[in-house]
Amino acid sequence: MMNIHPQFIRREGADEYVVLPIEEFRALEEIFHDYQDLRDLREAKSQEADAASVPLADVMRVLGIDP
Repeated sequence: MMNIHPQFIRREGADEYVVLPIEEFRALEEIFHDYQDLRDLREAKSQEADAASVPLADVMRVLGIDP
């Protein structure tokens, strides 16, 4: 679990902005990118679920690679 240390900036009595140390921001940004990549991968897999495929062993045999 990641610890974050936000500082809140208030405007007219309500929290309006958050300031984070740059290291924490970059770590969160990486987590968000990884999450988006995972969602994209799952979407692509579901769209290709019925697509024809070739077993890896067959591809390796055609390429002349010993498994």
